[in-house]
Amino acid sequence: MKNIAVIGAGTMGNGIAHTFAQKGFNVHLIDISEASLERGLNTIAKNLDRMVAKEKITEADKLETLNNITTFTSIAEGVKASDLVVEAATENVDLKLKIFEQLDEACDENTILATNTSSISITQIAAATSRPTKVIGMHFMNPVPIMKLVEIIRGYNTSDEVTNTIMELSKALDKVPVEVNDYPGFVANRILMPMLNESIETLYNGVAGVAEIDTVMKLGMAHPMGPLQLADFIGLDVCLSILNVMYEGFKNPKYAPCPLLVNMVRAGKLGVKSGEGFYDYSSSKKAEVVASQFLK
Repeated sequence: MKNIAVIGAGTMGNGIAHTFAQKGFNVHLIDISEASLERGLNTIAKNLDRMVAKEKITEADKLETLNNITTFTSIAEGVKASDLVVEAATENVDLKLKIFEQLDEACDENTILATNTSSISITQIAAATSRPTKVIGMHFMNPVPIMKLVEIIRGYNTSDEVTNTIMELSKALDKVPVEVNDYPGFVANRILMPMLNESIETLYNGVAGVAEIDTVMKLGMAHPMGPLQLADFIGLDVCLSILNVMYEGFKNPKYAPCPLLVNMVRAGKLGVKSGEGFYDYSSSKKAEVVASQFLK
């Protein structure tokens, strides 16, 4: 397995492309937007520069990694001759189903199709193709070049051969693959998202403020980042989407998103990506607690 196509040049997509390219794979990074591709490549270059500065890689390693990446705005062109396609588009089920229909038509019959979804059913995605045995979840953690875990999610029809291949491939990336079954949220988000949602509920109910909640979890539970700041980092829209998938999948009220989270997303307060969430990330400030109507 040498040729890898990555769909989506956003935060996860460019991180996945970076990781494969640094390990010597030929990577086709695909996005409908040239501007997104340019931003993705710039992000990869900046992350590689940090690694050079820390003497983790050489300048030659950086250039080789960048040379291993080719960009495309066409899925049909970008996935040609790919051994594996990793879809890392927005966490939207209709979009993913449409992409997998396109991939099924454009890819060789032996190409493995993986999705980086953090919550959506692999079985449902696989059903949009004529190759459900070759569809699998490959859920990387953010930031991809640093985080070791990859959740490997088997759909109902995913074959043993494909699962074993992706497990070994993940190890070749110096990742630690963990095989899990296909239920909403899988393992990581089934446990993480209710904690984040409960932290937002704690704020919403006036038990404590943003800084106080995060401080309790950092100092009391040894978390490297407080849950509200972590939600900002993930993206409040992403958190809401995952919680909605879990709520719809289980029909259990414990997964219902907090009204404060819903309102903040409606207001465009999405966390780091929008410059403001529970904290302010504007150019003159660094993660300062927001004093807004949503937190009263």
